[in-house]
Amino acid sequence: MSEEMAFPSKTTGRMGALVEHNGMTLRDWFAGQVLAGMWANPNVLGEAHELAKGAYAAADAMLAERVVPA
Repeated sequence: MSEEMAFPSKTTGRMGALVEHNGMTLRDWFAGQVLAGMWANPNVLGEAHELAKGAYAAADAMLAERVVPA
């Protein structure tokens, strides 16, 4: 399974050259959103690396449940 990217873009750079940015992986985006939610909740406690592991576990679960059209 190839990784899907979040926020890929194409822009015109200097002198009209096309500049492509791959963005970030969808897994990283999901994990970041989960982690932001955890840190916003004062009742969530733990070491940063433990919370990050949990965020990536949640991201993996979201990707597993996601239905991608054929």
